This record gives sequence, structure tokens and C-alpha cells, in this order.
Amino acid sequence: MESLEAELDRARDLDVADLADAIESIGFECTRCGSCCKAEDDDPHTATVFPDEVREIQSEHDEEYDWRDVARPMPYGLDADEETSDRTGQTFEWALQTDGCGDCTFYEEDDDGVGACSIHGDRPLICATYPFSVALAGTSQPMGEAVDESGMVRAHECEGLGRDISRSDAEALAATLKERAITELEEAIDVRDEYRPVDADDRVVVHDSEGAKTDDGTLIE
Repeated sequence: MESLEAELDRARDLDVADLADAIESIGFECTRCGSCCKAEDDDPHTATVFPDEVREIQSEHDEEYDWRDVARPMPYGLDADEETSDRTGQTFEWALQTDGCGDCTFYEEDDDGVGACSIHGDRPLICATYPFSVALAGTSQPMGEAVDESGMVRAHECEGLGRDISRSDAEALAATLKERAITELEEAIDVRDEYRPVDADDRVVVHDSEGAKTDDGTLIE
């Protein structure tokens, strides 16, 4: 298995035109169905958001959101007390915050059921590139296995697949997809390098690219 550094080099060498060709061949148009923003069965919506993305959302919205309004600890690896529901344990990275139904907190629907993102211009890279990912180790594969592939590009379940997409839109999406692949690998390398054991017997500890943090995004000294 190649190192994360080798995969990062491969991500930086990705050709945007080739990625756009693959996206065009698969086809995509967002139908605003909201499936990628909602809880799936009994599982809350889980989309990775990195520290810089959390801060960008905060800054672009005049700091109206605190850290926990935007992000929550990725749930994997955490234990919940059956009586109090308090969580303890250690996890890696952050997920977008959810509402009481498990949907993304920034997802909205109009009276006709048409979905919209209230932070659309500042949404995380994983949201901006859905339903696509690249086939590189160390990058995330959203919402299960791929349902279509073309070269390095994988497409995940979405009702918008197979629809016509313009070349300009495919190229823009491809450029963002490359940016995401690079960012995810840089983050993975930094998480590995910044990791250190921390006591989490009575609290949640999140390990991200900046070190170990409490659930409100504060670094643990």
C-alpha cells in the first residue's frame, strides 16, 4: 500500500481535464432532492468538515455560529451513556452538525419539498463534489460504495447521476474534486503527525489536523 505522501503526489498530478471527461461520461445534475443532506434510515447525516472549513463558515456568516453550531465530533468510536446520553471516547475529525431529525443543520426545504443549503457558497468540499470521489487511498468515499466508475472518478448513489452536464460545469466540478482529494490527503497526513494519546475517560476527544481538541473545537494543551 502506498504511503499517504505518495497518494498526495498522485492527487496533485491529477489532470482536471481527465476528471472532467469522466464526470461528463457519467453525467450529473443536482435535482435538489436533499438525499445527501438527510439522515439515512436511523443513521444521522455524516459529512466530514475540516477545521479550516468550520472557521470559513463562521467568518462568512459574521461569527453567528460557534464551533458546535457548525460541527460535531465524528460519531465513530464514541460511547454513549445509556442513562444520560453523555458521550465519551476518542474519534478522528468532525462532521457537519445535525438537527433533531439527524439531517444536516444547514439543510432547508421549501413548501414544495425542494431542498437548499443555507451555506451553499461556503459548504465543505465533500458537499461541493457529491456524488463524486476519486479512487485514491486516504480520501473519503461518501455514502457507501461507488455505483459507477470512470477512470479515477467514482460516483456514489444519487438520483442526479446519468443526466447531461455541460463541459464548463464538469470542469468546475473536476477542479473542486481535485482540490478535495489534495485537501483530504493533507489533512490525513497532519492528523497522523499531530496525533498524541489523550485521556478521554470522562470526555470526548477529537483528533484533527491541528491536534487533540475538546468537542467545542478547543485545543487540549
